[in-house]
Amino acid sequence: MSDERNQLDVVIVGAGFAGLYMLHKARQLGLSARVIEAGGGVGGTWYWNRYPGARCDIESLEYSYGFDEDLQQEWEWSERYAPQPEILSYADHVADRYDLRRDIQLDTKVVSAAYDDGTGRWTTATDRGDQLSSQFLVMATGCLSAANVPEIAGAESFTGASYHTGQWPHEGVDFAGLRVGVIGTGSSAIQSIPIIAEQAAELTVFQRTPTYSVPAWNRSLTPEEVAEVKGRYQEFRRDNELQMAAYGSRVPAPERGALEVSEEERRAEYEARWRQGGLAFLGGFTDLLIDPVANETAAEFIRERIRATVTDPEVAERLIPDQVVGCKRLCVDTGYYDTYNRPNVTLVDLRKSPIEEITPAGIRTSEEEHELDVIVYATGFDAMTGALLRVDIRGRDGQALKDAWEAGPRTYLGLGVHGFPNLFTITGPGSPSVLTNMMVSIQQHVEWIADCMEHLRSTGRGRIEALPEAQDEWVDYVNMVGSFTLFPTCNSWYLGANVPGKTRVFMPLLGFPLYKEKCDQVAEAGYEGFALTS
Repeated sequence: MSDERNQLDVVIVGAGFAGLYMLHKARQLGLSARVIEAGGGVGGTWYWNRYPGARCDIESLEYSYGFDEDLQQEWEWSERYAPQPEILSYADHVADRYDLRRDIQLDTKVVSAAYDDGTGRWTTATDRGDQLSSQFLVMATGCLSAANVPEIAGAESFTGASYHTGQWPHEGVDFAGLRVGVIGTGSSAIQSIPIIAEQAAELTVFQRTPTYSVPAWNRSLTPEEVAEVKGRYQEFRRDNELQMAAYGSRVPAPERGALEVSEEERRAEYEARWRQGGLAFLGGFTDLLIDPVANETAAEFIRERIRATVTDPEVAERLIPDQVVGCKRLCVDTGYYDTYNRPNVTLVDLRKSPIEEITPAGIRTSEEEHELDVIVYATGFDAMTGALLRVDIRGRDGQALKDAWEAGPRTYLGLGVHGFPNLFTITGPGSPSVLTNMMVSIQQHVEWIADCMEHLRSTGRGRIEALPEAQDEWVDYVNMVGSFTLFPTCNSWYLGANVPGKTRVFMPLLGFPLYKEKCDQVAEAGYEGFALTS
């Protein structure tokens, strides 16, 4: 590529749903832009996460773009919860529909990005030798994209095959006749374990912390319900934006707390939401995520369901969580607990017999060695900050982002970072992101960033940077909101607790509507809390 081709207005890192829409918006503004993507195709997390049973836990009619009426009318979802191949097809459709591929560079990893205060430009370097110069750098790297691979002694000695759910082979894996071990019982494990169990000769699940899960009751969408939503799609989108998590407007919002009703009423509400399925289970009452006593009523209801489903009482008790429900992301499953009734499935409780090492033949715990042909690491991600910090990002005076965030991520609105002018993070720490329908949060962030770029251009300004006092106040606000909830009460990836050595900080912000209102107010006030300079 010529030097001229590498002089850009915007460099966008990541070709998931955030990167695709950011490229589209940049083009609409007349800006030159390029997306750099490590994968061989678009789709972000849906390009990499191809493990058995992978699907979204937000309903498909909501997990989609709302910026183009023609797009949302023409695309057809087949199931209530879209499977990974269909979501990836949707990303491909978007890339083709808006002719985005000509400005997307695939199979290329960004290794560093450095800001020059003299020129006011970013230089982004890739593993293919590219040196891209741009006014703006937009990190659209995703909140759940940096795979967390645990360091276990002897892992490299294992003579069988090893896979991570977040880096799954595109050709798939045939488990027929094999002895399979799955490490982890988070969302990807809960989705994949029932399918692996149907194929494998033996499946051993290594569980450290039991996870709450509710049934998806996934099914094909009917023409009638699709027509009903498409007939009022814009209104439907607006209603969802008014919800705390930016989805679920078709489910009645709670008006009372769990402790304000009788036990009979409370149980009836839980029964109804269990039959309905999905994440709306925790939306039955107003106090489930702020009052531990109220939360316990929902937690105990799920525990009862586990005991009623798993026929071996000892196995059932091992599967029962002892923390509050919702402090870790609630999982949505198809037949997860039933899987432990299969004769070829064994559950190992790592709290009683931790893994000591991986051997050439399998996994050895403190009690015994489990001989395996395949190990599946369902160990999740270095969430929210992992993909950002795996790039050597350096702002003013060469300050590294990893150093600026040594005590935990610090942003203003989850969009900007003091000391890093013209750097934008889409759904970054300090924004609602993973506590919402990600598509809604992505769209809101991209549109805010695009409006900001247009404002800078129209006012003759060249740089924008978060002010330190605004950033400090925002970080304090995010922590305060989190402290009023039950989210920080357990070791979740919301806090980075799944990554050894990572500073424990509650990273997302609860409450999409108030957040969006704040972002709009900041923009309307001339980007209050940011310094805009020429």
